[in-house]
Amino acid sequence: MATEETGHVTGTKDKDYNLIWFTEACLSNVLRLETYVSDAERDGDQELADFFRRAQAESQKGAEQAKQLLKKRLVD
Repeated sequence: MATEETGHVTGTKDKDYNLIWFTEACLSNVLRLETYVSDAERDGDQELADFFRRAQAESQKGAEQAKQLLKKRLVD
């Protein structure tokens, strides 16, 4: 496990990069889960569609929280 930040390589501190990556991953999950919901509904599996909707809501929540952190940290 590396103990030295690589911000000198990317121009972005690791912790900031990680937060940016997390935000993108959450938003990507929201989009992907929309497809999974549609697939489950097309197959008539409402239980699975509901499961994916809950997962989608959690990803949206994570993205919103991360965006707020980014806003706070990148402005300061």
